[in-house]
Amino acid sequence: MLTWWQGTGLGALSTGVDYIYNDHYQEIAAVRAGNGDSADGHEFLITPWNTALVLSYKEATANLTAIGGPRDQKVIDGIVQEIDIRTGKVLFQWNSADHVPYAQSEQPLPASASTPWDWFHINAVKLDTDGNLLVDARDTWTSYEVSRRNGRILWQLGGKDSSFKLSAAPGQKLDAAGKIFAWQHDPQPLGDGRYTFFDNESAGTGNTGVDAATELPYSRVVTVRLDPRTHRATLVRSVDQPEQLSAPSQGNGQTLPGGDLVVGWGSLPYVSEFSRSGALLFNAEFPAGVNTYRTYRFDWS
Repeated sequence: MLTWWQGTGLGALSTGVDYIYNDHYQEIAAVRAGNGDSADGHEFLITPWNTALVLSYKEATANLTAIGGPRDQKVIDGIVQEIDIRTGKVLFQWNSADHVPYAQSEQPLPASASTPWDWFHINAVKLDTDGNLLVDARDTWTSYEVSRRNGRILWQLGGKDSSFKLSAAPGQKLDAAGKIFAWQHDPQPLGDGRYTFFDNESAGTGNTGVDAATELPYSRVVTVRLDPRTHRATLVRSVDQPEQLSAPSQGNGQTLPGGDLVVGWGSLPYVSEFSRSGALLFNAEFPAGVNTYRTYRFDWS
């Protein structure tokens, strides 16, 4: 199968449709978000039981007086839906505003209540090895483990209310804010309590609202080991951007069956592959004006 999202807009509030084609380039299905929402371009994932996981962004109004904001602030909430591909029925829906306090956001409030506040910025949903959902939010610096049964947050890594104490193995380092990642993308479960994340460490000049001293000067892909018993998260591996550059947006890391790591450097115009030991095997640069949201290596005829 070949899948993609097609639509209009960039970032929050992009709208479109997800498509599935076979190896003869014939359309099998077009998947749309349900309940009046529109599929966003950040994620389209087909589950082993042939349903689809899609994301949506939804405008709402929130009372933010508890965090020093207006009582009628426009906000942008993140939506996860599981869709029956054949019927289009929504089988599961999760809304960030129902489970995550607005106070967890790292994104400053806008100057006007009428300007939508992208407080969560959902950018990924993955299936964890236990069958639950791994939901990533760029603007809270947090990845959430969400129950597929009732939507409850089982744990959260990073941000202002992490379920885990953060530490770094010998030879590894947290960022200047004491975090494993910030403004991150693309959580990937590897099994045995290990996960990779694309650690942007940047949201772009003038957009972070955070002093630059809290960030590393470059982006990287990190591997984290979680111990639910001790509630400890350990940074065990870091693969740094080869040119020591920082990607303000986008990016991913794909671990291949043999252990190599393929990295798309997001808004930076590079794609790389590293060996299990971290040696740089391949590094290419796109033409001027071109970048990649995610990079994957697959067989395709």
